[in-house]
Amino acid sequence: MAEMLTFSFSGSLLQRGFWLYVWQVTTADGREVLYVGRTGDSSSPHAQSPFNRLSQHLGSNKNANALRRQLEAAGIRPESCRSFEMIAYGPVLAEAHSMDTHTPRRNIVARLEMELRDALHAAGYTVLNAVSCRHPLHDSHWMAVRNAFAARFPKLAKDGPQ
Repeated sequence: MAEMLTFSFSGSLLQRGFWLYVWQVTTADGREVLYVGRTGDSSSPHAQSPFNRLSQHLGSNKNANALRRQLEAAGIRPESCRSFEMIAYGPVLAEAHSMDTHTPRRNIVARLEMELRDALHAAGYTVLNAVSCRHPLHDSHWMAVRNAFAARFPKLAKDGPQ
């Protein structure tokens, strides 16, 4: 059956750089599940915008559609979900222009991604994905990230010291 739908976003989501984001998905039966991600990968010195990742996450390219794969692995058909919302924070760090400057920034944000995922999970949210990272945590960045996402995910603020 045909229906009218809307999609809106801030132009800020087009800005490239190192971002963190949480997908909040409401399933057909009303459950909420989360997926934590970041921009900036290992294959190039570029860090995409959250908007670029938005469409890739639910597309058909198996190398880029991590959210779709996680949902399907949990027995959730993406097309049946009530809603998808991406909550993005950033850029945490500016996009780099060489691998020499990209790699340390990517490592910082990769660790922040893991900390965010683990903190949301520890606070009682259902998080679909696991994130591994052995790089050191930069506390000043983590406090800013935690506080930003706690505004949207209140149980995160109650989990551990601020």
